[in-house]
Amino acid sequence: MKTVDFKRLRLTIILCTLGFSLLPLLVLGLTVKHRFAVGYQEALQGNLRTLVESKRNAIDLFLTERQAQVATLASALTLEEASDKENLERVFSQLQATSRYYIDLGVIGMDGNHLAYAGPYDLSGRNYKNEDWFAKVTAKGVYVSDVFLGFRQYPHIIIAVLRREGGKSWILRATIDSDIFESFVKRVQMGRTGDAFLVNEKLVLQTSPRFGGHVLEDMHLPFRVDGRFQGLRVEQMEVNHRPFLYGWTWLENKDWLLVIREDPVGELRPLFDAEYLVWVLMAGGVAVIVAGTVLVTNSMVGRLEKAEREMAALDASLTQSGKMAALGKMAAGVAHEINNPLAIIREQAGWIKDLLEESELAATPQHKELSESVHRIEHHVERAKNVTHRMLGFARRMEPVMQSVDVNKLLAETVQFLKTEALLRNIDIRQDFAEHLPPTNSDPTQLQQVLLNLIDNAIDAVGKNGRIVLTTRLKQDSNELRVTVADTGCGIPPDKLDKIFDPFFTTKKPGEGTGLGLSISFGIIEKLGGRITVQSVVGQGTTFDVYVPAA
Repeated sequence: MKTVDFKRLRLTIILCTLGFSLLPLLVLGLTVKHRFAVGYQEALQGNLRTLVESKRNAIDLFLTERQAQVATLASALTLEEASDKENLERVFSQLQATSRYYIDLGVIGMDGNHLAYAGPYDLSGRNYKNEDWFAKVTAKGVYVSDVFLGFRQYPHIIIAVLRREGGKSWILRATIDSDIFESFVKRVQMGRTGDAFLVNEKLVLQTSPRFGGHVLEDMHLPFRVDGRFQGLRVEQMEVNHRPFLYGWTWLENKDWLLVIREDPVGELRPLFDAEYLVWVLMAGGVAVIVAGTVLVTNSMVGRLEKAEREMAALDASLTQSGKMAALGKMAAGVAHEINNPLAIIREQAGWIKDLLEESELAATPQHKELSESVHRIEHHVERAKNVTHRMLGFARRMEPVMQSVDVNKLLAETVQFLKTEALLRNIDIRQDFAEHLPPTNSDPTQLQQVLLNLIDNAIDAVGKNGRIVLTTRLKQDSNELRVTVADTGCGIPPDKLDKIFDPFFTTKKPGEGTGLGLSISFGIIEKLGGRITVQSVVGQGTTFDVYVPAA
């Protein structure tokens, strides 16, 4: 019978089950992760786009409001009122009360000199006619400057408005607090590495970035700026081996470029946390699937192994039964054929023996030798006759007469038959009988024959100075009685263990055994509804277990 490689079967089932279970789960997880990451990235870019647009509008509105304030103030004042220092300081105080963005307020004539000034700086004697902003406000009427140092030697922004009154013109100039303006721009910063700043057309910083660079320094941007463009742009770029999201756009009312940078790692932290949680849950699910698969597979393969062993045992039992049936027929024929010559040999040996007792032959020198030869002939004829009788008994096995049998009592009686031989060989026969052992429905004569044969074989296996242990137990799960005959003999080699129940197979020396004892015992126990098993270790001993049904 072909055996199944259960280790390979178990591994194949586990791998196939895990493959079909985990592969779709893994593909689904990676797909969801990818789609979620792409969607979150698109959402981040969309949020940054909205943020850039919103901040651009806010800065444009801020500058527009400041221009409107200065223009309204200029139109509300006459040159005489504006040139009055006390009046200008009062107007400046009122302006600061409504808006804290201004540092000072000045009235400048067309010759470039201050007509009046309200503020913390000493700008007396300063002439602005040659300043760049003076020329531009004269030409345009309204001008918002880039950040510059000027006579103050401090970065600032001015809003200048040209006022024409009759035939005279003058300029109202307001200075914006660059620190307040810079803080207004930086309010958009997000995260630990987010940034927001302004540069002019020459990429000179108008506000200080959060990381690297100061106002009025050249700024090296990670993207290229080729003049003004409509709308805004958002891209992910790598700076110092780290990914960043950049959004940039030109202001509507000033040639300044607004740049906002966000750290996607910080912004994606919720995604990473969710991803980590998903992977932890997935790992837990995978562990449960693997454990469940292994447990179910082991249970299933274990049952298959058990069924395979039971089938192999049944197959072996059927094979053995077939052997016994075939051998029974052969044994009957052989026994009949041998018995007839044996009877003739025995008769002739008796006749020769009678002749040797006559006086004439008794006086011959060879009389003793002839008598011994005749005796040996009769001995071996008797031995052959016993073998043929056992073969006939094997072939014509009687149907068992079933009755209630006390196994403990039967085993104790059987020991008495061999007790003397065991004592002569210094073999200790120990009895470990279970108390309150239920009886069995069996044929006591045939069962005793089996037990006698097993104990006799154990004595032969031990030889001298050994031990035989006889044990009886009740197997609750199968409702069987177990009789164990264990010896400390030489043991049976593994290659011979499967053959010991075969007819004419013996492990004894030639002439000491016929090889039919265990075969007959196997057949008797099988007919009684039981079974025999054997375990043996060479050099340690052999154990036979006889199982019969409990009543």
